[in-house]
Amino acid sequence: MKKYFISGLIVCALFLLCDCKKEEGSSIGGGMASVEDSTSVGIAVGSKDHTTLVAAVKAADLVDSLANPGPFTVFAPTNAAFDKLPKGTVEGLLKADKIEDLKNILEYHVIVGTFKKENLQDGQVIGMANGGNITVTVKDGKTLINGESQILASVPASNGIVHVMDTVLLPK
Repeated sequence: MKKYFISGLIVCALFLLCDCKKEEGSSIGGGMASVEDSTSVGIAVGSKDHTTLVAAVKAADLVDSLANPGPFTVFAPTNAAFDKLPKGTVEGLLKADKIEDLKNILEYHVIVGTFKKENLQDGQVIGMANGGNITVTVKDGKTLINGESQILASVPASNGIVHVMDTVLLPK
């Protein structure tokens, strides 16, 4: 049950990005994905900067796991962030035999609770939904996660916050 709750948090937060726009007539599927409100999975379909993330969430079969409103924090890597991974990584993770690895990575991008950028402190260690930890670095006005992934933008959501990231966070 905990895994479904966490998975639901991941999916819900990913689709609250402010630059996501629902394309008319677009749909991801039935179930919770077909509900059209501010927490709808359908909102993300039109996000030009997060299509890889959307594909990963769909491949991990997390779309219909939406169940709870949070609060939570999601670190949402852009398509450019996924492009930084070694060639073939994304494609490999989307294969059926790697779905558990994909879920682990997606859960490493979620914190239960709301952590605003301005409240993150240098050296802070935070537990992630997958059981791993991240470390925050604040230096020269930049907030980095695990020393390399920069928060590009922060989008308040009705059930938490989404931080747009320039790098995919990989569990240790």
